[in-house]
Amino acid sequence: MATINLPEIGPRERLAVTLDRHTAAGRLWHREADKVRCVACGHRCLIAPGRRGICKVRFNEAGELRVPFGYVAGAACDPVEKKPFFHVLPGSAALTFGMLGCDFHCAYCQNWITSQALRDEAASTRLQAATPKQLVGAARREGARLMVSSYNEPLITAEWAAAVFAEAKPAGRLCAFVSNGNATPEALDFLQPWLSAYKVDLKGFNDRRYRTLGGTLNHVTETIRMVHARGLWLEVVTLLVPGFNDDPAELRELTRFLASVSPDIPWHVTAFHPDYRMTDPPATTVQDLLRAAEVGAEAGLRFVYAGNLPGQVGDWENTRCPGCGETLVRRRGFRIVENRVRADGACPRCARHLPGIWAANDRVIAEAVPNQTSSRGPKPVSL
Repeated sequence: MATINLPEIGPRERLAVTLDRHTAAGRLWHREADKVRCVACGHRCLIAPGRRGICKVRFNEAGELRVPFGYVAGAACDPVEKKPFFHVLPGSAALTFGMLGCDFHCAYCQNWITSQALRDEAASTRLQAATPKQLVGAARREGARLMVSSYNEPLITAEWAAAVFAEAKPAGRLCAFVSNGNATPEALDFLQPWLSAYKVDLKGFNDRRYRTLGGTLNHVTETIRMVHARGLWLEVVTLLVPGFNDDPAELRELTRFLASVSPDIPWHVTAFHPDYRMTDPPATTVQDLLRAAEVGAEAGLRFVYAGNLPGQVGDWENTRCPGCGETLVRRRGFRIVENRVRADGACPRCARHLPGIWAANDRVIAEAVPNQTSSRGPKPVSL
């Protein structure tokens, strides 16, 4: 690679040069003439030599796709409910790690410091060299039952996530993705040997608005179908933005779609607050969340949750048995108040099985620090 005089280039170019030093040969690509076709995300970028994909972190160097590897821009231990996963080991801690970059450019992104670092000069963050062994060691010290790839879009850093998961899964950790859902069959097949759970952001049900964020509705709905078909545990989140995706008719279409894939998919409808470049819409109200949650229930979804306003949404924070109606998991925000689900995932009253992942193997449970979940923010971890 040519030598670059760093003081003469801008901060984004300087960051790109730094990131290019933390790369490895990719797995999710193939050659097409003198270009490479990346298949990590739904954009399927055809990248000429010396050029980058839409994500800006995967690039063609002399006919080989180079991909992010060997660093983190953030690593923290926080509640699994914050991902949010409500049907995966409730009350457990998740060691969450992330890199830089995204294949979307959402104006309201709450992780824009990491996701938009190569697009926005106002985004600045520090990198830390890391190995999979160090990350799994941190999870062990923190008593985390899960390893979660998040903070940026994990599909575009899938090879690094797979390397971490390959270390974590034999150590008894469940592995999960928190993603925008712009996946490909190739990426899901590549990740499936390690993944147990997958969270998809379904940002609305209007393709025109989806394209303003950098994606397409069809790619995300297809990802939801593919994740479910592969037997991975799936939860879906919609950030409810007033005036953007809160039209009742749109919400009915969205929730009917989810119910058509499976009525057992948990749907989290969460509150928006003005952030990043979307500061005009008002914050989501409690009434907005309750109306949306009721739409989901009317569509036939058995597990609908209203989030980001702890203690204000009544029973919509809790998990109830769809058979007998018994309240099985009581929550306040990210804190578990009560968990009555049996270790085999069944309701103690009627014995109906609840869909989800309710018990880890005995070794992980023994290592885990009990009652990890609280309302605190993420706890940064040292590697």
